[in-house]
Amino acid sequence: MLYCGHMRKTEFANGEFYHIYNRGVDKRDVFLDDADYQRFLLSLVEFNCIEPIGSLYEKYLRDKQASENGGSTSIGEVEPPFSQREKLVEITCYCLNTNHYHFILRQLEDDGIKKFMHRLGTAYTMFFNKKYKRSGALFQGRFKAIHIDSNEYLLYLSAYVNQNNFIHGLGGGDWKYSSLMEYKNLHNGNVYICNVKSILDQFKNIDEYMEFLNVNALYLKNKKEDQKYLLEEF
Repeated sequence: MLYCGHMRKTEFANGEFYHIYNRGVDKRDVFLDDADYQRFLLSLVEFNCIEPIGSLYEKYLRDKQASENGGSTSIGEVEPPFSQREKLVEITCYCLNTNHYHFILRQLEDDGIKKFMHRLGTAYTMFFNKKYKRSGALFQGRFKAIHIDSNEYLLYLSAYVNQNNFIHGLGGGDWKYSSLMEYKNLHNGNVYICNVKSILDQFKNIDEYMEFLNVNALYLKNKKEDQKYLLEEF
């Protein structure tokens, strides 16, 4: 696990980037099939708004009613990237692995990260527990958060998060539950999650970024135990 500085209680500031991560309780898998991943990805979009939406099902019923009354929204038709929707956070990178997740988030509103992560964790736990007939906590305590205090570290972390599946031996750059697909403009769905500009605008083109990413991801995969940014691994 990567980190910068000492672990401590994080105070979130607007405009700053943070590495957010957590894993399943007892290291259990929290994504058991494609539908679980897709539900979580959809939640990343739908719960990232200033005004609470309730549950995804409640939103679906409201959107259905709006559609019947002449509107055009539905649970499957979310906004395009970089829209004017008022968001709690800007999602820069993400990766969902079988038993844990990683995000890079930039806070846009006061307490935006806390509100977003609370909604996300609560809603997904309820969905997962109902689907798999279980009860209790799904994730290991509160999410972990580390302030990204330099641009160098932001770029380095983008490689770590975008190819976190590769670092953990879950395949290469075709992992459809990672934001790398959006960075490579290979996303074939209609749910856009990330603002990739804060990273890609620092490179001449996607090829230059991919070279940077691949070199660093391979280094992390092979030298994890020696990295100065390592914490206890998932």
